[in-house]
Amino acid sequence: MDTEIKQEYLKQMGIDIWVRRNVEPDNLLEQKTISLEEPLPHSVSKSDEIVLQPESYVETTSEPAIENSSLYSDYDLDRLRNEVEQCQKCQLCQTRNNSVFGYGSDVARLMIIGEAPGADEDREGLPFVGRAGKLLDNMLLAIKLNREIIYIANILKCRPPNNRDPQVAEVEACTPYLERQIELIQPDVILVLGRVAAHYLLQTDAPLSRLRGTQTVYGKRSTPVVITYHPAYLLRSPDQKRKSWEDLKMVKRILSKK
Repeated sequence: MDTEIKQEYLKQMGIDIWVRRNVEPDNLLEQKTISLEEPLPHSVSKSDEIVLQPESYVETTSEPAIENSSLYSDYDLDRLRNEVEQCQKCQLCQTRNNSVFGYGSDVARLMIIGEAPGADEDREGLPFVGRAGKLLDNMLLAIKLNREIIYIANILKCRPPNNRDPQVAEVEACTPYLERQIELIQPDVILVLGRVAAHYLLQTDAPLSRLRGTQTVYGKRSTPVVITYHPAYLLRSPDQKRKSWEDLKMVKRILSKK
């Protein structure tokens, strides 16, 4: 990807590019980030775990319900999607237009987890398709990723009325679907968007200001987790975009070591 294109993506994210003296602008991004010019391949062997030294570790007691992939060996994402489309485990099935299962590659190295669908997502049945979704796309492109080679999902698969926060009963009904998605995809890194998603996924009540900028882990595979601001929040608070850019670079560094 040409440097001019990268700079345009960063500009759309609201990130200013500062050039030091005696440094050519064309080399700036290469100096500040790790090159990932080629599409990221899936790990050759998912069983070969690499122990990472966390940049700043936040301890979590999160324990996913699924401990053995053989429990769901007869499942694939298409079958799981069909189950979600027919789900009536909570009251959200009465108000949804479409369930929003997820989107992306079933061998994605990066999995992004948000909170819940909004109005646009409920209408189209796809995650992050509104203004926040466009910003997310620009954020991904800035680190040379796109929706086709990652996987995007939410804590909830149906839109809460008026975009309210998820209720505990709704999360409890929906969590097994997300856990199965994570188990089937087995991502190398999980990027969590926003406070609500982080609290439910990691079973913590720590403030987002403490959670972001750090690396923690999820589940029995100790999958690295990076937490950042939700794109919808960044649209309201563009001054926080630079912090999200730092979180994205952390994701990129972890992927480069896998």
